[in-house]
Amino acid sequence: MDDWLVLRFEENRDRLRAVAYRILGSEPEAEDAVQETWIRLSRSDSATIDNLGGWLTTVVGRICLDMLRARRGRPEHPVGEHSPALADAVVPDPELEAVQADTVGLALLVVLETLSPAERLAFVLHDLFAVPFEEIAPIIGKSPAAARQIASRARRRVRGTTEPTDVDVVRQKEVVTAFLAAAREANFSGLLAVLDPEVVLRADAGAAAYGGSPVLAGAAGVAQQFSGRAAAAKLVLVDGMPGLVWMRRGEPLIVFSFTVVDGRVAAIDLRGDAEYLENVDLVPMKG
Repeated sequence: MDDWLVLRFEENRDRLRAVAYRILGSEPEAEDAVQETWIRLSRSDSATIDNLGGWLTTVVGRICLDMLRARRGRPEHPVGEHSPALADAVVPDPELEAVQADTVGLALLVVLETLSPAERLAFVLHDLFAVPFEEIAPIIGKSPAAARQIASRARRRVRGTTEPTDVDVVRQKEVVTAFLAAAREANFSGLLAVLDPEVVLRADAGAAAYGGSPVLAGAAGVAQQFSGRAAAAKLVLVDGMPGLVWMRRGEPLIVFSFTVVDGRVAAIDLRGDAEYLENVDLVPMKG
């Protein structure tokens, strides 16, 4: 075996173990993933690997993803069996210890257990280890844009569970519900009351294809755009925040995301791009 290759792998071992542990939440499984990574490296032509660190991260990520998916097919281990932190002897590097203290704990592991395998991997690799979405995308079989969306959704779920939020979800629901009612009733003055005077409406190419301007500013113009035109819209949670969706034959066509500031709608984003619609998290709400 090439001594140089062994040395380079050992230089990356602690980082790979940290990545695997944060994805899997289990020290024994993390060790198994790292060992499998070494086996795959030893069987590969190292001369064709330009960036060994990136290659190893990609491989250990794929192995962890496979392990997470396999885990879904059998009963989950109770979270209490997961160690809340790696032993000091296992992570001797001070930088890794700092990351461990900030990002790995029982509370985070509990939240990560609620994510899908792709969400968990995308969040850990990008947010905790700064792996670019261009490298994450092929691991989960998505485009970089879709990988970014998946990580964003996971991040909102993690933060929503572990951190207080500055956004009042109840108040946003009230504002969006009032907007929907005024739009359905063609209540122009009601729309003006709920819209910020400088509200901005943005539509991607998929949404703009159904009519309307890609960008529109000002309460009067936005109110005119929606007055009497939202009969088919439904109230939903859009990636965890109150919004609207226009459905056809049970499939979403346009998603309405709202930015609410001081009790008024400051921005509306209409999204109809097929890739976005495939990955957005929509949960029906009662009005």
